[in-house]
Amino acid sequence: MGKRREHALCAFCLTADYFLTKLHDMLSKDAPLSDPTALARFGKLDVVTRLVVEGFMMGQHKSPFKGASVEFVEHRQYYPGDEIRHIDWRAYGKTGKYYVKEFEEETNLRCYLLLDCSGSMAYAGKTLSKFDYAKQLAAALGYLLLSQRDAVGLITFDSKRRDFIQPSANPKNFGQMLEILENAKPRHETAISTVLSEVQPLIKRRSLVVLISDCFDEPEALTTTLKQLRHDRHEVLLFQVVAPEEEEFPFSKPTQFRSLELRGHHQLVDPHQLRARYLEQYQEFCTTLARQCGSVHVDYLKFRTTDPYHLALGAFLNQRTRPGRK
Repeated sequence: MGKRREHALCAFCLTADYFLTKLHDMLSKDAPLSDPTALARFGKLDVVTRLVVEGFMMGQHKSPFKGASVEFVEHRQYYPGDEIRHIDWRAYGKTGKYYVKEFEEETNLRCYLLLDCSGSMAYAGKTLSKFDYAKQLAAALGYLLLSQRDAVGLITFDSKRRDFIQPSANPKNFGQMLEILENAKPRHETAISTVLSEVQPLIKRRSLVVLISDCFDEPEALTTTLKQLRHDRHEVLLFQVVAPEEEEFPFSKPTQFRSLELRGHHQLVDPHQLRARYLEQYQEFCTTLARQCGSVHVDYLKFRTTDPYHLALGAFLNQRTRPGRK
């Protein structure tokens, strides 16, 4: 029995070392981590989430959470079962051995991730869909926060609130979130402002509220509800996820446009006649949204489905740690 355990432990150590080496090599090459569409074909949501966040954290020269009570204590040798994110790759490069960093950390941050699952999020041009990008971003943000022992929760919605998981720092809670994200499908119409008004009374303690959506709603109604969240002293951050085609309108031949939220709504148009007016209205919409978010002290970030996730994670941390936050 003892030899069996010894053999099993040796096999596990070899497997862990092999995986860590492969992960290190892959992350060092920065591919396919910079391509969200390639990552979507790489594996399940939980696997990709770890690759994205571990890769991002390896690129940080120090703890990205300034002001959080996270303090480095000491190094110790890596053992099977230790968290990969705590490996000190610099120490590995110098010694050829795996060492993990031990921290003392304590935080009371509570974060609600609100994910738009409405039909418009299903749009996919030459890249992955807005929804696939958004749910992977939500998973990465959740994992990043959880790695700092912050409490993370999830709310999915379309025209109504669908799933609701209260924030928790328990990894099992995050596992439930990943399962919901893995199985979620974009459908139905958008009603962001209505859902936010419904959700607001459920967020009883001061929290960080992160909304991930294409924001296809009336900017005035949306910012009114965001303002109400700010009035309750919540920090609010809005990620607008867009497709390149929505920003560039690259269509040249007669094209049939079909609504992703209303069945039977479609129209055949000549893009040449529509392009200039569309781009003008789209730019006006995004500019208005950004301006109104700023007026109510809501952080606004816009990302294309082609943008690497590490840019979104970096922008998120910059917003969280910049001086003068209210």
